[in-house]
Amino acid sequence: MGRNTRKRRTPLATKAVAATAALALGGGGLVWANFYASAHEENGGHNRTKARGAQVATIDCPDIGQQLSDVPERARGEVDGELASMDQQITDAYQRLVTTRQAQDGDPRFVQNSILGPLEDRRKVLIDRIKLEISRAGGRADDGLDRLAGCKGRPADQQPGGGQNGGDQNGGGQNGGDQGDGGQGDGGQDQDGGGQDEGDGQNPGDNGNGAAGPFAEDFVDIDDVRPNSRDLPNGLAADGDTGSTGSFTTQCGVNENDLFNSDNIIVAPGVDNGAHHTHDYVGNQGNTAFASDEDLAGADTTCRNQGDKSTYYWPVLRLQDGTQEFDANDLGGGAEGNVGRILKADQAEIRFVGNKQGDVVAMPKFLRIITGDAKAFTNGLANANTSFSCTGFEDRQVTDKYVLCPEGSQVVRTSNFQSCWDGQNIDSANHRDHVAFVQQDGSCPNGFQAIPQLQVRLVYDVPAPTVENGQVRNPYAVDGFPEQLHKPITDHNDFINVMDEDLMNQVVECINSGEDCE
Repeated sequence: MGRNTRKRRTPLATKAVAATAALALGGGGLVWANFYASAHEENGGHNRTKARGAQVATIDCPDIGQQLSDVPERARGEVDGELASMDQQITDAYQRLVTTRQAQDGDPRFVQNSILGPLEDRRKVLIDRIKLEISRAGGRADDGLDRLAGCKGRPADQQPGGGQNGGDQNGGGQNGGDQGDGGQGDGGQDQDGGGQDEGDGQNPGDNGNGAAGPFAEDFVDIDDVRPNSRDLPNGLAADGDTGSTGSFTTQCGVNENDLFNSDNIIVAPGVDNGAHHTHDYVGNQGNTAFASDEDLAGADTTCRNQGDKSTYYWPVLRLQDGTQEFDANDLGGGAEGNVGRILKADQAEIRFVGNKQGDVVAMPKFLRIITGDAKAFTNGLANANTSFSCTGFEDRQVTDKYVLCPEGSQVVRTSNFQSCWDGQNIDSANHRDHVAFVQQDGSCPNGFQAIPQLQVRLVYDVPAPTVENGQVRNPYAVDGFPEQLHKPITDHNDFINVMDEDLMNQVVECINSGEDCE
């Protein structure tokens, strides 16, 4: 066991991303940024460019996978493969974006003509393949998929796709205290006109190691967050003082075996580096993109109860302090902008709870649930589910900021999973439709029934970043797709149920009888 040692081929252009400073996302005004030469730049060396807030900072593409609700079972493997290729296309286009700033500075049409246009053409080819694969399997693809081929550039002063605005996510987002447009209220950030002050010539987007985010505006002092202000509708706790009030806690460690890889067995089975970021794994030790259900059932587990071979995994949390991790030159790691020291959780609390409306039913074996959205920065909030807090302050939960905790307090990531099941499927074409979040009162949508809710609480000892003059030093961030700029709203968590039948029945019995079991 141990960290993944599969070598991932790293193109020369990709390596430039880990050494490229992305534009800081702020309001209008001027933003100074350093950009490093790559294999695609004619003029090598270290170049400084002056860019306006409207310069393209990242690439925003419609998520084709979320639009697929009716894919025949026998076509899903091929379709998942095409979607993974589409993710790679976006990654390649983003790399092209951040390594051609000189050309962009001299040609206002460069991004459209040389990056977005060719990307649209390549996406059209994959969309046609997806439609053909669905048709061959006896299904019918949505003709509207063709309209989703085009991507757009997101300028530095444009808000995320879900309507986030500083600390205010319209339509059910975070309202985290006195956070203004891009600032943190009294949190110590001073951004004149929304742009970040360059200070003494230091690039504010660099973080000392060329990472594409996070930025000063992505952090908030926990003291500036109002209690009970989390209003993102996803990720509500299903349990309460009524209904099924018991719980079952499974103890699976904190990845002491150092099992990491950048696969995603749920979304991109059979695809190496399907996640484009590194995951922590606890529980099942057979996690790779190539594992079958039978492989998972026969694998070892780190869970104390050996009947629980479930796989629990989430993106690693890193401290961007210049540390060269084991994956510093690998795809999914430093070669795709995920840089710095991997922080191991001090605690990983994994608990199953009931439903305040009534009893729960057993989860089917191999049920797959993804909670949160790794692309929420560009996709919007429909599937987002994030919660950051500090020990001693957990009545204050933030969805769109990383928290700055006082001395002696630790960073907390919490995920309350979907706990309504359609009663039939262990997965769905878009990996979403077979499960749903509970409502405020614990109720499930029509046709869904309550299952035990998985609640994961991760606690980290994180050295406090320094935020001064609109700049952040040694920030921490979750791993992510490079074009998502390490935004906190992209945090997510994944689960495959591989409990044996007897243990799952025990879980349900404990919950429905009001007992707290381990």
